[in-house]
Amino acid sequence: MENNREELVYSGAVIEFVAVAREVCSFLEQADGFAKPDFIDKTRKILPLLYYKAVMLPSTETLLEEGPERFVTEQEWQTIHDTIMNRLGKHDDYQEVMDPVIRDTEDRVGGSISENLADIYQDLKDFVMVYRIGTVELMNDALWECMQHFDQEWGQKLLNCLRALHNLLHGEEDIEEEEGNDRGNDTEQGTGKWIFSQRQKLWDEDEE
Repeated sequence: MENNREELVYSGAVIEFVAVAREVCSFLEQADGFAKPDFIDKTRKILPLLYYKAVMLPSTETLLEEGPERFVTEQEWQTIHDTIMNRLGKHDDYQEVMDPVIRDTEDRVGGSISENLADIYQDLKDFVMVYRIGTVELMNDALWECMQHFDQEWGQKLLNCLRALHNLLHGEEDIEEEEGNDRGNDTEQGTGKWIFSQRQKLWDEDEE
């Protein structure tokens, strides 16, 4: 049984998902380094890959009574959210219905790209942080929980973001940078970068 779990958590499909999840987290942490059109385009390209890798994962069951440890703090979630929101500006909000005939009705339902991406980031970052510990039982349960959240929550949020981003790129919106675009409070952004740079440094040291 233990050997089967070890084979599962180190299987090709899982390792590929871990690599893509880590890449997505790194990309979102550096969102303010991209111009708005580039950020939208790159996000539009990486989300389908993440979805594909997620649906290819093998199924598993939990082994431990307690759930995996959480690593992403409320402050870190807020930093990711605010960075993306400032990067997208007025294009952060989207309507669930993209049809221009329907979207102007009062029954429309709205969403936020930055909120959805911050939620996805939180699940992925918690997952990859647990996975680097290298304990089979913890890795197994982190994988199970991540996939439960994918099925019930962030998978749909990913698709909602993808639809919104596609509409921005191929609709009638002008996504070029506005003059004097607000990138948010410099102090807050600097603090966020420091937090993520420290996390990345620790990650790299552990892998050496």
